[in-house]
Amino acid sequence: MSSQPYSTVDLARMLIRDARSDLQAGSQLSAEVDAELAACQRRLDEPLRVALAGTLKSGKSTLLNALVGEEIAPTDATECTRVVTWFCGSAGPRIELTHDGGRRSSLPVLRTDGRLHLDLGPVTADRVQRLEVGWPSSLLDQYTLVDTPGTSSNSRDVSARTLAFLTPDEGTCEADAIVYLMRSLHSADVALLRKLHEHAGTGRGPLGIVGVLSRADETDGGLTTSLDAARAASAELRTARELNGLHRDFLAVSGLLALRGQTLRQQEFSTLDQLAALPDDVREAILVSPGRFVTTELATPAAGREQLLTAFGMVGIRIAISLIRGGARGAPALAAELVRHSGLNDLHRTLRTRFGSRNRQLKAHSALRTLRSILLRHRSPNTARVVSAVDRLLADTHPFTELRLLAGLVALPVPDRTRNALGQVLGGQGTSATTRLGLPPDTTATHTRAAAFHAIRFWRDQLSEPLLDQPTTQSYRAAIRSCEAIMAGAA
Repeated sequence: MSSQPYSTVDLARMLIRDARSDLQAGSQLSAEVDAELAACQRRLDEPLRVALAGTLKSGKSTLLNALVGEEIAPTDATECTRVVTWFCGSAGPRIELTHDGGRRSSLPVLRTDGRLHLDLGPVTADRVQRLEVGWPSSLLDQYTLVDTPGTSSNSRDVSARTLAFLTPDEGTCEADAIVYLMRSLHSADVALLRKLHEHAGTGRGPLGIVGVLSRADETDGGLTTSLDAARAASAELRTARELNGLHRDFLAVSGLLALRGQTLRQQEFSTLDQLAALPDDVREAILVSPGRFVTTELATPAAGREQLLTAFGMVGIRIAISLIRGGARGAPALAAELVRHSGLNDLHRTLRTRFGSRNRQLKAHSALRTLRSILLRHRSPNTARVVSAVDRLLADTHPFTELRLLAGLVALPVPDRTRNALGQVLGGQGTSATTRLGLPPDTTATHTRAAAFHAIRFWRDQLSEPLLDQPTTQSYRAAIRSCEAIMAGAA
């Protein structure tokens, strides 16, 4: 009779159960501690937690809406945008507020023109412990998204809330991964990225970061070449000296274009189509400014243009018209082109390959870090065995080394072919053994093991090259470790 080894999630469940038993035996299991352990247990069954972070006006809420495909995160400056807001999968829409030391209230679900309206009522942001929005969404079934207030805000309290969530002085970061948005390389971004990097090194920070050069539609003045210009700008970040040792891999994404592509209405397309058909000189004249766009006498009603301006902005209007003139005929075609042009698909793919395939591993690691924090606060001879077992599991940091190195591969001074092979073996395209080795999914264990053995020899040969810099050396060693893990699994 064969037996399968326990997964990290299975072991985490056992250790949480043992911790509860040991604390109870030592008369240390208070209602508060029991609730913490229960939350730790639930963590293993919840979706991966992904926080959106960045400085003020970096486009976090718009990108969150684009990921979900609906406008459920407020983008206007309101009291709600001053608090950390959780967006979770739910059978039906709900909004729950925890405030004033644990009081819980349900807020009304109000929608205006398709947008969810969040209103804290008489509760001010400084009294809020948690704001949670439940929404039926296939994406929110995979990820819990956390919208954080922009750092570098005029209000110190607002920035402090975000920093306390992302880089807590005590305990661990509640997010498993972070999508970090920035519009351009600014000293405030470098400072926050450095702080995230330092906390990850202590075990209190996020386990991985995806970088996004946001509002990419604005990079080249709203032309159809904007995304190309944004991608060129993101490529320059790979060699930026300011980011040395920090996250360097940034995707160019326009949350606005992605959102409008998913929420495009037939009436909006009709208005855009009429504008695209105008004579070149007339069209260019009205696109000079918002004032001209709305007030110029045209056959297209001014009210429709004003609604379009509110939804798309001048930059989005210019790009949508360019796409129509480029061949996007019909609302479905334009919607698809807006999403494709936005770069959102690249972000979805990166989230899926970097984090989705490591879902259980990341959640188990987060739960174990939280469990360790609980036990250290209630240290006793009874819990020493569990703490030691937790430490042994947390000592396997290779999966997170892979995530860190994947973000820095773009800056390695190696040929593209070598860089692509490194990205594959480190799990950048998926974490299955066959995907890492570039083999068909149905490859036998014997052949997989043989391929892993040859890959180890290859990376050891690369490691023997003289004058390798430290990041390249670390990447080659990690590749060897990944292949050794494949061999062990195949055996």
